[in-house]
Amino acid sequence: MSRDLDRTRAVWRQIAAVIAERIEDGTYPVGSKVPSVVDISTEWQVAASTAQKVMAHLKGEGLVRTEVGLGTFVADRAAD
Repeated sequence: MSRDLDRTRAVWRQIAAVIAERIEDGTYPVGSKVPSVVDISTEWQVAASTAQKVMAHLKGEGLVRTEVGLGTFVADRAAD
């Protein structure tokens, strides 16, 4: 379900925008697990370091939270 990426713009930002859009539209509801770095790398055919930038950005924006040993989940922004 990946889209074509514009290779003239920062790829990680484009992927982060798509995942944020999926969170917003309910594809990934609050509390649900989001794709891992490996899953993002595979879906978008990007390096793991690019996928890590995506996750770091989403976490920095407060869209996701990480639980050590369990994974990364959509954050409940209303609880903040």
